Amino acid sequence: MKYAIIQSGGKQFRAVEGGTIEVDRLEAGVGDPVTISNVLLLSDDDQISVGAPAVAGAAIEARIVEHVKGPKIAVFRYKPKKRERVKTGHRQKYTRLLIEAIRVSEDLRD
Repeated sequence: MKYAIIQSGGKQFRAVEGGTIEVDRLEAGVGDPVTISNVLLLSDDDQISVGAPAVAGAAIEARIVEHVKGPKIAVFRYKPKKRERVKTGHRQKYTRLLIEAIRVSEDLRD
């Protein structure tokens, strides 16, 4: 099974060909292709390549499926005996990517 560990937006994700991942919102339209070259680890069945910090010559080709919002999180600050109560919320925006291919340069296949 071919998979890769990639980094996008300061977070790491496991990318599998044909699978989807949700990364922090990218400034591109729905249906646009995206190439992520920050591949930290690459596994092709029994052969594993670990980068230092990234695997040279490896890239992920993905397509933007949709832009979604995460769950709403309530933030409540309270100070007792001071009548201070502040309730705010946050909803993170994500981009759902369809992993189309994991590309590897010919040097790593040997």
